Amino acid sequence: MANFHLNPDAALVRTIRDGLARTGGYCPCRVQRIPENICICAEFKRQLADPAFHGACHCGLYVKD
Repeated sequence: MANFHLNPDAALVRTIRDGLARTGGYCPCRVQRIPENICICAEFKRQLADPAFHGACHCGLYVKD
């Protein structure tokens, strides 16, 4: 799997993790509660598989090198 890590912004990570706890593991940035939006979401999994993608996931919790 691609190399990725938590965002170095500790306050952002705390906020997103609090949101994940409130939503039962669904991305707090997404309205729909569907399996594709469970963290790590399907969108970021596709981005991880793309060798040209470098950056953060939708909510910013993870960053791909």
